[in-house]
Amino acid sequence: MENFKELLKPELIWFIAGLIMLLAEFAMPGLIIFFFGVGAWLVALICLFTDISINLQLTLFLIASILLLISLRKWLKNIFVGRTGQKQSADELLQEFVGKKALVTREIDPQAGGKVEFHGTNWNAEADEIINQGTSVEIIGKNNITLKVKAL
Repeated sequence: MENFKELLKPELIWFIAGLIMLLAEFAMPGLIIFFFGVGAWLVALICLFTDISINLQLTLFLIASILLLISLRKWLKNIFVGRTGQKQSADELLQEFVGKKALVTREIDPQAGGKVEFHGTNWNAEADEIINQGTSVEIIGKNNITLKVKAL
């Protein structure tokens, strides 16, 4: 029975709760639960040296966790996730396609569409007229993964 009382010490309970939260961060990424785990470890450290009430423990846990979350999440997320490169604008992305040549690999029908090969990749294609397979076409637009083409 004495060993059981050893396991119910607040500092051990807060330490285990913090460890569980830190491990849970791996299962639910987003870098939020991590700060609550660190907050639990801070309360465990305080409980190790002082005897405070459960209400004060919970208050310290919430205040520490929320302050850490607000002040450090953005900074740590940049470290762990990294920064994304400069995003291209829609006009820049469109310039990669417009005016380039492609080859029709499946007949293009105005109602059903078709397929073209561009830079070694098959793309969905649409046109205002029927274009037979094997015909060279010019790309005049792009809508998501569908290229708008016209016959040469």
